[in-house]
Amino acid sequence: QVQLEESGGGLVPAGASLTLSCKVSGHTFTRYAMGWFRQDLGKERTFVAAIAWNGGFRRYTDSVNGRFTISRDNAKNVVYLQMNNLKPEDTATYFCARSIYSGTEFWAASDFDHWGQGTQVTVSS
Repeated sequence: QVQLEESGGGLVPAGASLTLSCKVSGHTFTRYAMGWFRQDLGKERTFVAAIAWNGGFRRYTDSVNGRFTISRDNAKNVVYLQMNNLKPEDTATYFCARSIYSGTEFWAASDFDHWGQGTQVTVSS
């Protein structure tokens, strides 16, 4: 059974940094790309970042490019999202997800088949 568990969310002031972690179990972690999505209240879940199975390719949504960094540790089955210079508009529940692909060519929510429960990130102005 594939399980994803996020951690690291919290309440921070604008300009602060946070690092989210996602521990994955129950599958061969290195076969799949991984991604982060976020969802604010009353809004759709949107793509944030994705990383290929070997960490060789990374993709970001424009609004976080240059501020967020996705990485993975295949030895520990963990994917990270380092978030710097956080803004109030980054406030959302952040979800870790497993892609059905090994690369980052596809990043719609429908391209990810397993999801964590989410971790809340709140950025105060």
